[in-house]
Amino acid sequence: MKKKDVGKLMTSVMMAFVLFVSIFPTPTHGASDLPPKHEMRAAWIATVGNIDMKAGMTKAQYTAWVRQTLDQLKAKKFNTVIYQVKPTNDALYPSKLAPWSSYITGKKQGTNPGYDPLLIMTEEAHNRGMELHAWVNPYRVTMPGQTLSSLAATNVARTNPGWVIKYGKQYYLNPGLPEVQNYLLKTVEELVANYDIDAVHMDDYFYPYKIKNETFPDQAAFKKYGASYKKIADWRRNNVNQLVKDIYSTIKATKPHVQFGISPFGVWRNQSLDPTGSNTKAGVNNYDDLYADTRQWMKDGSIDYITPQIYWSKTLSVAKYETLVNWWSKEVATYAEVHPVHLYIGMADYKVGTDADKAWHNKMELPNQILTNRADEMVQGQMHFSLKSIQKNALGYATILEKQHYNYTAITPAISWGDDTQPELPTSVQVNKVTAGVQLKIEQQTTEQPRKYVIYRFEGNQAGSYQDPRNIVDVVYHTHGTTVFVDKTANAKKVYTYGVTAVSATGVESEEAYVISR
Repeated sequence: MKKKDVGKLMTSVMMAFVLFVSIFPTPTHGASDLPPKHEMRAAWIATVGNIDMKAGMTKAQYTAWVRQTLDQLKAKKFNTVIYQVKPTNDALYPSKLAPWSSYITGKKQGTNPGYDPLLIMTEEAHNRGMELHAWVNPYRVTMPGQTLSSLAATNVARTNPGWVIKYGKQYYLNPGLPEVQNYLLKTVEELVANYDIDAVHMDDYFYPYKIKNETFPDQAAFKKYGASYKKIADWRRNNVNQLVKDIYSTIKATKPHVQFGISPFGVWRNQSLDPTGSNTKAGVNNYDDLYADTRQWMKDGSIDYITPQIYWSKTLSVAKYETLVNWWSKEVATYAEVHPVHLYIGMADYKVGTDADKAWHNKMELPNQILTNRADEMVQGQMHFSLKSIQKNALGYATILEKQHYNYTAITPAISWGDDTQPELPTSVQVNKVTAGVQLKIEQQTTEQPRKYVIYRFEGNQAGSYQDPRNIVDVVYHTHGTTVFVDKTANAKKVYTYGVTAVSATGVESEEAYVISR
């Protein structure tokens, strides 16, 4: 390693020296045996139907719940939360385009809770070094059985009833109408412009899942806008493709570093329908049933990450977990050279101990699926559905994750194709012993500000490996002025060397670390 001494620094309690050191040494034998340093570990927090969040909390109660929830996830070494902020054409934040969600107050849609749930969740996540992905459902207007009259008077489904389609027991915005597409883009622009989120996230609800013997009633829109298509199915797929492209463009035009990710149903097409599809016999296909051509989004470069919901066991014959991981991995690798995209896997935590497939009654099923993910070089991590299942910890599976797989801190993968510029190092780092542990004060007096810092800690007076994530103490978001971090796990009797790296808005880590020993 090259080292460059840049001076000596006297802290209030000890003598320390600082230096810059490359964090990318020549790889040594056995480096591949290290656990992944960069890995997505996300938890979905579903608000629709109050799945993971109860309604009717005061600001104080909600803030306490957020802090407790994020503390739990942080302790389990999760690094990202995916918070559902637009479950049914509503909002869990003050919006000029959508009414307040009933899932925050438990009262009629449009009722103001008196605080900003998304702002609190975002700030508290960042306070813990965790990313916040804002989860939106674009087309869904109601849940089954809800009437339009139950919606707020300001809901566009009521002010523009011509935009709405009823299918089965639910109402949806018509994906084939240009005015619907424009409205949805405005909602995304408002969300990205007003909040310091790390990503916009969409799940598998595009055109609704098919209902037997019922046709989705969009023929009038097809007749008006689909003249260039012979088949309505191709027109529908194009509607979704265009929305995905336009949302991506809208996000990047508003804040280029904000990511756009989608978590579709786990099967693109079975081989019986397309020889390039997966060797599965799924009863639903993205392409044919939901009109979501997930492969095309990768070809177009209109997403930053894709998280197929592979909610099946490793032994289920019609859709084996590993078969689908391999298929998605190959697809991402095929298009990565032109349009890079991160592949994460959606995990079915909710099935552990409860599903009819007996494989899910083995506490090792989901932990072993993570090992399958890690064995594939294209898979960059996983997202878990959902919070309440992680908390429930059926069969003790989440404890296994915490003790065996998530037993160290991992950094979220970078989207270096967005901007691969190396961030500048901190201007200075001061170390002080405080009652709670060791305090680091990080100053950044540079034109370009990083988004995060990674804090490494080594015992003794020399730095060790920056490639071993077990040396990471924490990840902290840069704050205006002085960024303060307290290492509460430090042993007061030991001597440590700390290395601090900067991380850009697109997740690129600096090639050098600011090192300080005491």
